Amino acid sequence: MEFEQNNQEYMEIKNKLNKNINKIGLWAAAFTAVLAAAFITMGMFGSSSWDYYPGMVNYIWTFIKTIDFALFIPGFLLAPVFVVLMACIHYYTTYEKKIYSLIGLAFAVIYASVITMDYFVLWTVTLPSTIHGETAGLSLLSMYNPHGIFVALESIAYLMMSAALLSIAPVFEGGKIERALRWIFIIGFILAIGSLLGVYIMNYDIVIFEIAIIGIYCPVLIISGVLLGIIFRRAGKSMDK
Repeated sequence: MEFEQNNQEYMEIKNKLNKNINKIGLWAAAFTAVLAAAFITMGMFGSSSWDYYPGMVNYIWTFIKTIDFALFIPGFLLAPVFVVLMACIHYYTTYEKKIYSLIGLAFAVIYASVITMDYFVLWTVTLPSTIHGETAGLSLLSMYNPHGIFVALESIAYLMMSAALLSIAPVFEGGKIERALRWIFIIGFILAIGSLLGVYIMNYDIVIFEIAIIGIYCPVLIISGVLLGIIFRRAGKSMDK
């Protein structure tokens, strides 16, 4: 009798947990898609950095458009939302495949740590220093420097994101949506590594890789965010029946 009661309490707790996972996962997936769309849209049509390409080595300190710094707001918010999404995927994953989702979550935390630090330094160090004319030694932190720290950190951060999404690819199998997600994550990683190798072979600046990997993973996040939202919504509905 006691065993049955304990088992019933366990099942109730498990059901509540699964409902929370599906609900949070649905919102995290939706916000991931929206923030990725906002980030790439602002980057393509708002950033004045395109005005200086390919002459970005000529640092501009006297004319800074607000959008150059505002466009990173969606990218900054995307980082914690992505970690939440990966955590939900980890709990959603079947027990025998949790090692893959846990590895993905670890890579996601690395990505989020690096990218939030990179953007926060941009807003709290680079921008105020530029406004006050304190530009000595600031070029390494400039987003316009193709050999700078900002570009390097952003590049490695999104490379960690690509590793995170590749790690969870084995989690998804069975249905059409699951198979589509798996191939999206695999192809995205292949394109990212191919871009990195291409930059190295052709002796291009790392900024080319930065532009390429963001251009790859914003669409990946938009599409996968929608598909993951469908999966979490479907799982939530099945529990309500």
